[in-house]
Amino acid sequence: MKTQEIKSLLKELNEWLKLHKLKGEIGIVGGAAMCLAYNARAATKDVDAIFEPSSEIRKAVKEIAERRNIASDWLNDAAKGYLQPEFPKQNLFDWSHLSIWVPAPSYMLAMKTISARWDTSDRDDFQFLIKKLKIKSAEEVFDIVENYYPKKRIPAKTKFFVEELF
Repeated sequence: MKTQEIKSLLKELNEWLKLHKLKGEIGIVGGAAMCLAYNARAATKDVDAIFEPSSEIRKAVKEIAERRNIASDWLNDAAKGYLQPEFPKQNLFDWSHLSIWVPAPSYMLAMKTISARWDTSDRDDFQFLIKKLKIKSAEEVFDIVENYYPKKRIPAKTKFFVEELF
């Protein structure tokens, strides 16, 4: 999904909510956040997010997918296991019936480090975020991760990868 398609789908979701007299909120993470908020890449395979009201938004997503003949999970909450209860957010869009936010860059970096799927776009996203945050050492990365995920252990393969980048 390219950035413009994602925006179009989200605007259609806003219209669906408006039609049904509902207000919604979506927190976009992962590749879609890298596309929409940071212009770090042109496309992603889906939109990982958390959202409310969840059952109504799931219904809307399914209807939009059927209408557009796309995957019914174009918007999904598969990444919610990586989210901590509190973290810094940035507003992205505030439309009539839908508010959309993304995690701040430092939190995105922590999430990308914890998920550590280096055979995907995560590697490029990670490098983009390091540059954006002007990080100069692996220790700075580990400090950020430990700030948000104090009880989560950073896998050894991830530590080696981060250290290798510096």
